[in-house]
Amino acid sequence: MSGRAAIVGGGIGGLATAACLRGHGWEVEVFERAPGPPETGTALGMWPHALAALDTLGLGGALRAGATRQSGGTLRRPDGTTVASLGLGGGVYLVSRPALLKLLSGALGGTAVHYGTPVADIRALTGYDIVVAADGANSRARSVLFGQRYTPVPAGVTAWRGTVPGAPAVAGETWGRGALFGITPHDDGSTNWYACVRDGDLAGTGAADDRTLLRTHFGAWHRDVRDVLARIDAPGVLRHQLTHLVTPLPSYVRDGVALIGDAAHAMLPNLGRGACEALVDGVTLARLLVTSDRPDRALAAYDRVRRRRTQRLVRASAVLNRVALARRCTGLRDVTVRLATAAAPRR
Repeated sequence: MSGRAAIVGGGIGGLATAACLRGHGWEVEVFERAPGPPETGTALGMWPHALAALDTLGLGGALRAGATRQSGGTLRRPDGTTVASLGLGGGVYLVSRPALLKLLSGALGGTAVHYGTPVADIRALTGYDIVVAADGANSRARSVLFGQRYTPVPAGVTAWRGTVPGAPAVAGETWGRGALFGITPHDDGSTNWYACVRDGDLAGTGAADDRTLLRTHFGAWHRDVRDVLARIDAPGVLRHQLTHLVTPLPSYVRDGVALIGDAAHAMLPNLGRGACEALVDGVTLARLLVTSDRPDRALAAYDRVRRRRTQRLVRASAVLNRVALARRCTGLRDVTVRLATAAAPRR
């Protein structure tokens, strides 16, 4: 089947859907509220299932050639002692958000991307065979279609992320009491970093700038963390409150509209799967549309294939967030993680 599609949101999921549909003869329009594609961004991990989706688009080879492969990482305590060494199987490819979006944009063909064009009411998009809501965690489309009950809620955690010059000595995460710090390679030979602190531990910090806050909370941690802290440029730090969709949607489809990515299943970042699932959502939906004889059947199949799987990931991400940012029994936590890792099958 071929037809006309409107996609609200020009992020990873939206562009992946557009590229796949366009490659099968669909007429596609993308509406993006931002004035243009982002010029900066931190690293995203592409897991094997996301790479398979990129292979479907004919983009997997280019991604692998330009990204940084990470085959494992180390989980440490703040003093630098190792809790566990984690293998990543076939490896995860790290790519910046701008680089991934540029790759997807190159596969759009003649698709029109309307930047600076927010869509207040997705029901106003008429004359299309399918409408896709890929408008992020704070999705207007989700609110219009399902109501305010299905709104992401704060996790009680503040997160920072950024990049610094130079490649990292060791990749992995460090878990403390109510805080964590992560270090990975970036696709341009620099270091990608991220940090999380429970909001309760930020009380009384006042108007301190981000670099000061980070040094206050992590300045006594091991050398690799301190080395990153010393290279952080305050204007380049991104800070936000973590939110997730605690109340699961009863369906990812309503009134001829399909929700994908964070609009459907906004999750906490601890599993590193948000961008991957948006990509897989988009390609899965598009392939079902082009192989079905009716859009409604394709939408029903998409909901059946993707909803339960991604909602499990939302729950798993929340559990891992609580474990990683535990304030009590951290010694028991670390021992449990070490034993579980040692018992896991090697691939």
